[in-house]
Amino acid sequence: MPIVPKILVFAGSVRSGAFSGRTADVAQKELAMQGAEVTRISLGDYPLPIMDEDLEKEKGVPENAMKLGRLIAAHDGLLIATPEYNGSLPPLLKNSIDWVSRIRGDGGSSFRPFPGKPAGLCSSSDGKFAGIRCINHLRAVLVRCQMEVITAECSVSGASGAFGDDGHFRDERLRQSMERLCRTLIETSRMLSTRIEA
Repeated sequence: MPIVPKILVFAGSVRSGAFSGRTADVAQKELAMQGAEVTRISLGDYPLPIMDEDLEKEKGVPENAMKLGRLIAAHDGLLIATPEYNGSLPPLLKNSIDWVSRIRGDGGSSFRPFPGKPAGLCSSSDGKFAGIRCINHLRAVLVRCQMEVITAECSVSGASGAFGDDGHFRDERLRQSMERLCRTLIETSRMLSTRIEA
């Protein structure tokens, strides 16, 4: 019997009403509807100092980065919904990725959360470019972290008017894009599962 994939979902912004958070809401519902077991988190619950190798040398990887890394390892795949800041990644998201990428062990055991882990990406912007510059930067960063970033993606333009009162996308093409992204992520996560039970 095929495993029920566990997918971790989070947004790159913690701002109240953020378009990336609303996009993550849509993804969370779609993944669950397609049969995944979904965990939704906020990066705001894992506050971290700015990535600093001197700090790492002195104190090691911060515990919140370790907690986030363990959570990633306990899931079969990730879905990240990112906003676009000045054409690139928001600092909260980039800093979280940078810290988790520094993890090399946990309790004396070798441990790296990112390599081989499937990831699906969404972006959002109130402009017409839908955050595509950012999503391309995020893809490059995650590939550098040796993640398996799926090709399908969902980019939301004109985000202030993209969501209906029910929280779903108004536009049918966006709905289809999210459905395809989630289906591909579920299939890939099931196939490549290396889940470490927390």
